[in-house]
Amino acid sequence: MKLTLGFSPCPNDTFIFDALVNKKIDTQDLEFEVVLEDVQTLNKWARNGKLDISKISYGVLPLVLENYIVLSSGGALGRGVGPLLVTKKSASEEAAIQNSKVVIPGEDTTAHLLFSLAYPDAANKEFTIFSKVENAVLSGEADYGVIIHENRFTYQDKGLHKVVDLGDFWEKETGLPIPLGGIVAKRSLNRNLQLQVDQLIHKSIDYAFRYYPVLSEYVKQHAQEMDEKVMRQHIDLYVNNFSFQLGKLGKNAVNKLLEVYQRSHPKVALTEPVFSN
Repeated sequence: MKLTLGFSPCPNDTFIFDALVNKKIDTQDLEFEVVLEDVQTLNKWARNGKLDISKISYGVLPLVLENYIVLSSGGALGRGVGPLLVTKKSASEEAAIQNSKVVIPGEDTTAHLLFSLAYPDAANKEFTIFSKVENAVLSGEADYGVIIHENRFTYQDKGLHKVVDLGDFWEKETGLPIPLGGIVAKRSLNRNLQLQVDQLIHKSIDYAFRYYPVLSEYVKQHAQEMDEKVMRQHIDLYVNNFSFQLGKLGKNAVNKLLEVYQRSHPKVALTEPVFSN
């Protein structure tokens, strides 16, 4: 049976899925048609039900729960892993956030949801692909930017400084790990198939860690001019025990994010079961 599978080209995702998609593990009777895209594109596709299995931002989960269910393996949660609000302005030049232009990596991303939690009055927001956020701030096109992924390791080298760690804000508010992204499967797939895919993702991660810190060619191929040190920083930060299995704490964090979303969107009814197991 062939299933469509979408995830990002970032090192944490290619590290997780390498063994699965390149058949370094036994995928049993399953074949995967793989699409690599930025997470905001994957979020949009999930809203349209395009793929069978997909990485998404947890920020878009409330909008796709009707058609998708969250798998236990393959996600990105943790502490100290949140998006950062950065600027090139000095502390004396910084203006009130609600009056400033802020560029954010996608409207349906967890980064946007966390930013909105910290700055509910910010109105001048612009959405773009995550890789363009830094340049928008550096060029003066925007006053502030919310950065994710590898940019959090390199922004200081480019003359930017951190204003707020949005993940730290979440952790202090909730006491829970930050739910950034997860893997979802279509509800139309039967439960046994959902669980089979979940177990294969778990095995794929286990395979990758058996050889780590050696990086596979698949990871390096898609890492977009990143040096290996940054790739490993990326993997170390975003691939952890929650990636193997959400567990009770991970599920509590996802449910809390859904609660935060529903508080500001009371007309959205979240009635479907959230997790596959």
